[in-house]
Amino acid sequence: MVLFRPLALLLALVVADRHCLPWSVSISERQGPGAVFQSLSLNCSSHVPTLKLLRVRPPTTFFDALNLSVTTWQGTYMGKLTLNNTARLDTLAVSHYELQLQVTCGTLVMEGPLSVDVQRDPDHIQCAGRFISPVIQVPETVTPGARLYTLLLPDLRLQGAQINITSAQDPPHFPGPFSIDGQGWLQAPAQGLSGQAPKTFRLHVLVTWGAGRSCGGTLTVRVLSAPSGRVSFPERHRSITIPEDLVPGSEVVQVQARGLDVRYEILSPAPCPFFSIGPADGVIRTTGPLDLALAPGAAVTVLQVKAFERLQPWASVQLELTVNVTPVNRWPPRCHPALLVTQVPETVPVGTVLSTFTCADRDSPASTLDYQLRFHGPPGLPSLCLSGRALKVNATLDCDTPGACFQLAASVLVFDGGQPPMTTEVPVLVTVTPVNEFSPACAPRVFRVREDAGPRTLLGSVAGTDRDYPHDRVQYSSPGGSATFAVDHLSGEVRLLGPLDYEQQRLHRLTVLVTDQRGDRDAAHRRSGSCTVTIEVEDVNDHAPECEPPFQELTIHTSPGRSSEVTKVSCRVPQEPQRLAFSYSIVGGNSQSRFSLRGAVLVHSDGAAGPPLLEQPRTYELLIRAADAGPSAPHLSTTATVIVHVVPWRASTAATSTHRATVPSAGTPLLVTDTEAFWQPEPWFVAALTVTGALLLWTLGWILSGLLRGSARGLQTPSKPAQALRLSSIRGTEGSAEGSTEAPKTETQQAPSSIMGLQHFDGRAQDARTGRDYLFSTRTGARRWL
Repeated sequence: MVLFRPLALLLALVVADRHCLPWSVSISERQGPGAVFQSLSLNCSSHVPTLKLLRVRPPTTFFDALNLSVTTWQGTYMGKLTLNNTARLDTLAVSHYELQLQVTCGTLVMEGPLSVDVQRDPDHIQCAGRFISPVIQVPETVTPGARLYTLLLPDLRLQGAQINITSAQDPPHFPGPFSIDGQGWLQAPAQGLSGQAPKTFRLHVLVTWGAGRSCGGTLTVRVLSAPSGRVSFPERHRSITIPEDLVPGSEVVQVQARGLDVRYEILSPAPCPFFSIGPADGVIRTTGPLDLALAPGAAVTVLQVKAFERLQPWASVQLELTVNVTPVNRWPPRCHPALLVTQVPETVPVGTVLSTFTCADRDSPASTLDYQLRFHGPPGLPSLCLSGRALKVNATLDCDTPGACFQLAASVLVFDGGQPPMTTEVPVLVTVTPVNEFSPACAPRVFRVREDAGPRTLLGSVAGTDRDYPHDRVQYSSPGGSATFAVDHLSGEVRLLGPLDYEQQRLHRLTVLVTDQRGDRDAAHRRSGSCTVTIEVEDVNDHAPECEPPFQELTIHTSPGRSSEVTKVSCRVPQEPQRLAFSYSIVGGNSQSRFSLRGAVLVHSDGAAGPPLLEQPRTYELLIRAADAGPSAPHLSTTATVIVHVVPWRASTAATSTHRATVPSAGTPLLVTDTEAFWQPEPWFVAALTVTGALLLWTLGWILSGLLRGSARGLQTPSKPAQALRLSSIRGTEGSAEGSTEAPKTETQQAPSSIMGLQHFDGRAQDARTGRDYLFSTRTGARRWL
């Protein structure tokens, strides 16, 4: 609502030489005819006072019928000033009136001015200008559909008003309907106005806006006959604006009419106090100073300019020229605050008002100022916006993007509407402070580690993330601590502290706490998250298999062309009874490849069928390596010693036997296996074999005698003691044996009578000085080094 400020006026007329003080009152342009715009009290002790209006500037009839209703109250006369019935206030047309009043109390007469300021009402649309019963004169030669008149309504477009002609326009009086659009433009009928002179058309216009709000008026269109002369103006109405600081004699504007030897004169106002026109050139000049403070009536002057031919004065045309004088701008707007420095958190909602600027123009306090925002940085989407006079947050202020959490620099430019325009710049500096919004997080991890890993072994690292800027600045810890694992508080590396045992615990779970490190002094502002690290212990083969018994000594009898099972090697891992897969191989003593392994079974294979070339017994000292099989690494192994006494086949019907003697370790019972084989050939076979053998012996006797002598010398070589059980560890994929020694391959031929005299070792020990293992006999005390 527009301000309406009633003032109590007191005229003290008791003292004769007391002068009247100036009065001032503000009135809304909404006030209509008959409205009371001022109340006053008059102190006249002995007479009835009278009030008279002497003059009004600018001239108007709104105050001609000034009424004074006088009532007496406690010796003081009360009066009211009202508007007459024709008053139509419009702040866009005239915003200030100066009334000269005269007060008479008996013989005492006093004068004084009354200033009336018309205040703007944004919610009020005034039917302004010539809309109140104007007369529009148009020639009958006007172009069909031409624009005849513009209805001026303040804030017409802002209010979304609708304008319609409500009166009837029926023929034959109307050649066709006049039309008016939403912008207030009155247009001639499409059929034109030819032949309609000197008709007068009255058009009732209704303006509606808002919820049931409207105003109306009448437009009168008078059709004039076409002038006989050739004098004409390019336009019938013209409006110009000039500044008030023009010196007298300055050129304002030049009007020109088409015609022969045209002359110009100003018809009204007569006389014209501020302007004159050159009769020959049509140049309008100022005749005096246009100081609006001294002459408010010079703000708007409507000149009626007549152009005519010098030899035919009746051939004339008129131009309505409106001269608007604007005050000269001397002072820029003043704003509060003149400098805005503030800070906001990054979580401030969009649309938050940071400040509202209050600015005023000293040159024109009632003028409307224009506010604009100039954003300086940082580059990108402007984070601030200006809505009217309010500075608001325009976008999300995110400090979690690198380079985003800085100072926002801008300027608010305030423009006044004066001439020349002047501007005030209000610097704005907004600091965006970070807020700890997000909790850090880390992803669950699974680490695998060998059970034989040593202390300080790096298992892996936990990567904590924090979306707050600076990103990922976190600290790691393990709640409650762990005696087996440790988490580096800066890097998140998980290391091993203590020993691991796959057989006791295969899976470990470690909770890692991630805390952000933004430098907050208050620990309550810190955020944290956690994740679980799973450590899987990988089995490592750290126990070598053990064979029972570690040393065997057996005697077998062979038959030509046949294979016989010697013994079965039995091995196991006492610490890991679930491990049952082993691989066996002969790594020493298998001369002539007479022995082979079928899994854990040792098999002896003789040559082709027939009588043997050599009938002497042999002794084989076999080293059998038993290694664990499977995916576990490294592969460990042990070596078992098997001494096999092989008694060759003899052609006889007597039964042959195979004797197996197993020397167990201390406390292991002795296992003896006897195998008897019987062979009784056919008589004819015996005879054929005898004849064939005799022929061969007679033919090759001299060759066999040499061979037999060489073989006899080889058979008489003494046997070397066999090495006992040895352990070897095979690491990696190369399968190299560590810490084991391979016994030399020896073959000993002995007479059958010496087999029973072999030494038996039933114990095993380690030499304290050399560290070597050896076998010993508890009966004789003999030793055999491994």
